[in-house]
Parts: sequence; structure tokens; C-alpha cells
Amino acid sequence: MTLFGISLASMLLFGFPFMVTLLGSLILYVYVYMPDFAPKLVTTMVQQVITGVTPPALVCVPMFILSASIITSGESAGRLIRMIKAFVGHLPGGLPITTNASCTLFGAVSGSTQATVAAIGGTMRPMLMEAGYKSSFTLGLIINSSDIAFLIPPSIGFIVYGVATSTSIGMLFLSGVFPGLLILVMFSVYCYIYSKMKKVGTLAKASWSERMAAIKDGLPVMGFPFIIVGGIYAGIFSPTEAAAASVFYALFLEIIVYRSLTFDRIIDSFLQTGVITGVVFILVGAGQAFSWMIGFMQIPQQLLPPLFGTDPSMLRVIVIIVTVYFVACMFVDPIVAIFILSPIFQPYVVSAGVHPILLGTLVTLQAAIGSATPPFGCDIFTAQLIFRRPYLEVISHALPFLLILILATIILIALPDIALFLPNLALGG
Repeated sequence: MTLFGISLASMLLFGFPFMVTLLGSLILYVYVYMPDFAPKLVTTMVQQVITGVTPPALVCVPMFILSASIITSGESAGRLIRMIKAFVGHLPGGLPITTNASCTLFGAVSGSTQATVAAIGGTMRPMLMEAGYKSSFTLGLIINSSDIAFLIPPSIGFIVYGVATSTSIGMLFLSGVFPGLLILVMFSVYCYIYSKMKKVGTLAKASWSERMAAIKDGLPVMGFPFIIVGGIYAGIFSPTEAAAASVFYALFLEIIVYRSLTFDRIIDSFLQTGVITGVVFILVGAGQAFSWMIGFMQIPQQLLPPLFGTDPSMLRVIVIIVTVYFVACMFVDPIVAIFILSPIFQPYVVSAGVHPILLGTLVTLQAAIGSATPPFGCDIFTAQLIFRRPYLEVISHALPFLLILILATIILIALPDIALFLPNLALGG
């Protein structure tokens, strides 16, 4: 696998898109080490790419992306921020807490960390800077708060994990709610303490008339969690139907209620959705092909038995899997990591009796952490592009948030009911 590793690293350094890097390195490896079987193997890999994007559950991905694109093009994000700021802006750390809460609630629309960085970060960073926060703090806050969006339904991470492991996507959606709120509280406590110590960020207290006006403006945005989580929990919608309903509600909100979208901006939203969906599906297909290839080469059978041992405990299986995802998602796209690693670990998950919903929550959390963690977290580069700041400045305040996220992972492992309460309640357990 030395050639594969060198090819992968070289293509990444030269700036090739990750899906090209992954598939190109695989094809190179096959032609060098298996020349007699190369044509058939490459044909099979193409079939695996197609197989990876055909599960019906993936239909909801472009619809959730479209919903987020419509909302990002309109006024919902700004109104949501103003509503939250009216209630907590006067507290120490009020603006960072507003950022945390806005990212959490916007996650109920987008399910994407990068969309959340763009929508919430673009509005909140100038406010934070004007209030006296250091640039490095604002960047660390924004890219890590966006992690919460990956846990709050609808989460693309949950959808991909559900497809890769045949786990109920609806139950995964429900499992992410309380862990996401837990991280929101932990981040907010840190921001409160940080702001108290630095003596920055306190705004004038809003009057109740201003708060009522902010609620009137921002409350319609709260319809998204009720449609998606409430609809799935009540059995009204499947995840795919909830995705379609979210698109309808986004159009209704931005065109009829807020009257913020023109026809051209709607068309732009559809075009952006097509581009982003194409990237996501190519990543999913590449992950499926890579997963099949390493299975064909029997690499898991060589590496995993010494790692897990003969009769691993449930805790050992969870800790190993979480650690592997944590490291892997620092270097590769989280969607690819989920699609490649989940089928590999599945036999050990089943044999150890690990709850699939709990593991899906932990895995998705590691994917979220990886998206904001050096060296190759995708949110880092998104923030670089949007805010035009150097790499080292973007990551310089990442450590406190990373430690909080690691602590949240430990809490979820120790107290799994935080993730399992809503799924068990929905199942009547």
C-alpha cells in the first residue's frame, strides 16, 4: 500500500479534488500491482461507484441541500440571529452564545457544517470583531459551532451512515438532538467564562418590545425543526418526505412570508444544489468503490483482528472505532470516511452488541469534529475562503473547542441515554 499512500499524499498536495485523488490512486495501484486483472477491477470499481449512489435513502440529500440553499439565499439566517441576540446578547459572551445557538438552529435547516459556516459565520464574525473579540477566537468559534449542525437533523452525516450500515435514518435523526444541545450548552459555558475573563462582548439589553419584534421576525424559521423532527417523530413523514416538506416550507417562507427571493436567486439556489449534490454523490460513490476494493484485498481481515482481539468488550469496540474515525476525519472528507469505515467495522459492532444508533451518533460526532480539525478539516478551508484569513489564524483557537468536543464524546459513551432517549421514546421503549 506504499504506492497508494504516496500517490494519495502527492495528489492532495498538488490540489486535486479528493474524489479524483481517491479513485486515481486506486486505479494506479491496480494497474501497477494487478495488471492482469486491472481492466475487470476498474470496471467493477465503476459499478461500485454507481451502486454507492443508488440507495433510495440518498434521495433526501439533494432536497435538504436545496432547502439550505434557499434559506441561505434569503433572510432566514439573519432573522434567526437577531431573535437569539435579542434574548442573550446582553449576557457576558452573548454574541458567541448567539453564534452557538444560531449554528444549532440553522443545522435544523442545512444539515451541513460548511453551509452553516457560510450562513452564520458571514453574519456573526463582523459583530464579534466589532465587540472586541480576537479574530482567531471568532474563527475557532464559528468553525467548531458549525459542528453542531452535523448532529442536528437533517444531518447529511446521519444519512450517509444510515445508508452505509442499513440503520434507520429517522432514528439517527432523533438521536442527534440531545447530543447537539449538550454541545451547545458546553460551548456556551466556555464562551461565557472566556468573555468574563476577557471583559468583551456585552451588548445593551434589548427591551421586551424589541424582543417581541425579533420573535415575530424569526419565529417562522423555527418551523423547520417541527417539520423535520416532529414530522418523523410523529410518524407523519419518512426522512425523504420530510426533506421534500422542508423544501416546500423554505420556498413558502422566503417567497411568501419574507418576500426575499427573486426568480433569479431561486434559479441560483437550484444550480448550487446541483453542484453540491454532485460533489457529495461522487464522494459517496468513491467511498463505496474504495470500501469494496479494500474488502477485495482483504485488508480488514489482516488489520482488525490484532486491533480488536479475540473477544472484545463493547467498550473496547466503541473506543477503538471512535478513535479511528476521530483520526481518519482529520485527513479525509468525513462522508468518505463514514462510507469506507462503517461496513468494515460492522461485524465487530454486531458481535459486541453495540447499539447501532448510539454508534451512529458517536461516528457522526467524530465526522463533525474532523471537519474542523487540522490538518485537512473541510471547514478550515471553507473559513479561509469566506473570511480570507491565513490557515494558522483559522486553527489557532481550535484547541479549547476540540477538548470540549472530546469531553462530549466521553459523556455520550458514559451516558448513552443522552443519544438513545428520543429513539427509544419513538419506538415506545
